[in-house]
Amino acid sequence: MLKTLRHFFAILLLPFMAVIVVPLWLFNSFVNYDTRWTEMTPTAWTGYIAGALFVWIGFTLFVWCVNLFAIIGQGTLAPWDPTQKLVVSGPYRHVRNPMISAVAMMLIGQALFWGSWVIGLWAVIFIIINTVYFIFSEEPGLEKRFGESYLNYKANVPRWIPRLMPWID
Repeated sequence: MLKTLRHFFAILLLPFMAVIVVPLWLFNSFVNYDTRWTEMTPTAWTGYIAGALFVWIGFTLFVWCVNLFAIIGQGTLAPWDPTQKLVVSGPYRHVRNPMISAVAMMLIGQALFWGSWVIGLWAVIFIIINTVYFIFSEEPGLEKRFGESYLNYKANVPRWIPRLMPWID
């Protein structure tokens, strides 16, 4: 039960804020400046379908990653309650940051679904912030915690652009 609460708390604070709270705030705060799909044009329908698909794929990938962190990594996505073991299976065999890729997909999906440049801009800012965080904080921390295992993983698996063939340790 305590593990479930730890995961729920981490998800509530981090991804929920980025994917739900901030976009809702932006959506409402910039209503007079933002673009939206206003008519049922082919472009709007394409945005609805592509956006819904991106959100669904992103959510599915996110849930998969959280489960891998809990089961294999024995920790959460939160920096204050990190995994105890290096997770290099599932989507982590293709890309080092599939969880953040999943969140970015959900944000891009929202921008497409609503036709919102403001949420699209938030997605870009989110990706930039996380890239800086990974380079200067998370990756050095993982190198210290997991040593040669992480360095080998880092040398073989890209940060953002997935490998076509899964990496096998």
